[in-house]
Amino acid sequence: MAKNNTDSHLVDISSNTQVIKLYNKKGRVLRIVSLVLSIIFLIAGCGVLLYDLGILGGINYTKDNRVSDTAVKDKNALKSTDLIEDDNILNVMLFGEDDRQGEKFGRTDTMILLSIDNLHKKLKLTSFQRDTYVYIPDKDVYDKINASYTYGGAELSIKTIEANFGVKIDKYAIVDFSGFKDIINKIGGVEMELSQDEIDYINYQMYKNGQADTRTTITAAPGMVKLDGQQALWYARNRGLSKGEDGNEIGLDGDDWDRTSRQRKLLTKLVADMKQKDLITIINVATSVGPMITTNLDKDGITFLLSNALTYLNYEVVQNYVPQQNLWYYNNDTDAGSVIAITDLNAQRTALAEFIYDK
Repeated sequence: MAKNNTDSHLVDISSNTQVIKLYNKKGRVLRIVSLVLSIIFLIAGCGVLLYDLGILGGINYTKDNRVSDTAVKDKNALKSTDLIEDDNILNVMLFGEDDRQGEKFGRTDTMILLSIDNLHKKLKLTSFQRDTYVYIPDKDVYDKINASYTYGGAELSIKTIEANFGVKIDKYAIVDFSGFKDIINKIGGVEMELSQDEIDYINYQMYKNGQADTRTTITAAPGMVKLDGQQALWYARNRGLSKGEDGNEIGLDGDDWDRTSRQRKLLTKLVADMKQKDLITIINVATSVGPMITTNLDKDGITFLLSNALTYLNYEVVQNYVPQQNLWYYNNDTDAGSVIAITDLNAQRTALAEFIYDK
């Protein structure tokens, strides 16, 4: 049963078509899920071995400096005593971080809450729209939710989510995406079914960005095509091209809904492929993934999750979005510019709690 608790669980070591398209602007959701879940789920059965070999040592284990109670001044913000949690559900916040470029915390446009529900046998993914207008505790300001990461990294982002939406976040993982293409290359590429438009898009982007010497990197006919890491990234980022956009002359239909669909297809294929790989390949992938992750899951916690990977792989995967349909509107009159404002915060809190806890 869901309950309130003041103790921190953190152990130190993200109704119309247009609305749906907005909700599915997950940015780099594919890379977050594939990288983090490759640690938690895909290396099934190898957790103890990887731990003994020291491979998990590549992960950056951080200390969480959050205080036990969230410092809030806004009357609508929640304190730690108000947060809902359940011993049967582990809430892990996943953040995708771009290169910091001298910044202390860097930037994140991807914030996904992974809820491992052992009571209802589900993996629940809740995506937080980056432009959602929220109260940021400690800073005592209102801003877009992704600004909380720039202000104070994962710790302040978690405080912000808890204070605004009322659910306890148990753990977090931060993923650096810079080496994602190397992972796909290490497993020998990934074979995807491509249309001619998708081939044209990848070829155009590879040439335009100086990643290929010709405009026909992929010469295969439409159908099943093997992609290397860089090509797979362009496949996942494809939301179409308007003719003349960035000086291009091709013009391809597409939108964020299409991009999300491609990301899910690629993720599904990566999961299937990883399950068929030999132990040496899996170890090589784990070695590559480790340094890209900073987390407050400790080594024993990761080993436990790994040892239960086969169980989790059989759980139903369900998805959710914040803010929920019919609970937001565009507000162009804020210091943060155009934002997504929530119309009924209590209704949004209730909707999120019902999704995570099935109550």
